[in-house]
Amino acid sequence: MNVKILNLQNKEVGDVELLDAVFGVELNEALIHSAVMNYQANGRQGTSATKTRGNVSGSGRKLWKQKGTGRARIASIRSPLWKGGGNVHGPQPRDWSYQMPKKMRRGALRSALSERLREGNLLIIDEFGFQNPKTSEFLKAIGGLALGEKKQTVKTLIIDSLDNANLILSSRNVPKTKVTNSFGLNIYDIIYHEKLLISKAALDELSALLDPKRESGKMEEIEATPEAKPKAKKAAKSDGAAEESPATPVEKPKKEAKPKAEKKVKAEKPEPAAESADVQADSADETAKAPVVEETKQEATDNE
Repeated sequence: MNVKILNLQNKEVGDVELLDAVFGVELNEALIHSAVMNYQANGRQGTSATKTRGNVSGSGRKLWKQKGTGRARIASIRSPLWKGGGNVHGPQPRDWSYQMPKKMRRGALRSALSERLREGNLLIIDEFGFQNPKTSEFLKAIGGLALGEKKQTVKTLIIDSLDNANLILSSRNVPKTKVTNSFGLNIYDIIYHEKLLISKAALDELSALLDPKRESGKMEEIEATPEAKPKAKKAAKSDGAAEESPATPVEKPKKEAKPKAEKKVKAEKPEPAAESADVQADSADETAKAPVVEETKQEATDNE
């Protein structure tokens, strides 16, 4: 959609095309309410506290005995039933803040900005250029834009760069007026202020921040990276296989090393065979000696 661009004299300077995904969103009251409640809860100090009976000053002495007096039994003067006693179940310091999903917060901002645009309360300003930091010039500019009356000022939110010192100094004394940048914009300011003035430079930043494609683009990148990695791995495997294919003949000598070891074992086995040959030689000597002894015995018997 096209929107007119105005200057501080309330004259049309040109037009700009707004993103339908940011400034053409349907109104979602439940989402806006949740975002506003989250903003207010995060802004709570949470320092409220009351004194319990353990924190109240007073003696711990028993005022009278338990029985026999006819009066109600009492344990301590710091009892919650007594005046000046401790408080029961009173508020204690706590943290009220809680986190809200980013997509919900950005969706609430888009819905609120779109509703302000449909109401005609969102104006695009070419530039907030003030020569001097004077409140009178700022009020004159607001009067030219028909945002204020003589006795009453409309709640106005200006979105521009915080480096514009003249704008900040000129508007800080004006009631019901606030200046912020596109990064500091929140849902509460959009709902609280009736009129929104956005500079052309801040509009580009705001459109880039709230563009839904920015969120989906990150998800696509995250989903695309795991798919790219396996392809690289497969390519590396294929390259490695191509490199390993010529190297296969080099591995053959490793397999042929086993028969060499067997040959060594076979060569070492003849040692016990040598030992058996020696034993056989000894046994042969003994057998050769045996007939000689028998012959000597026979000769002795013959001589007799």
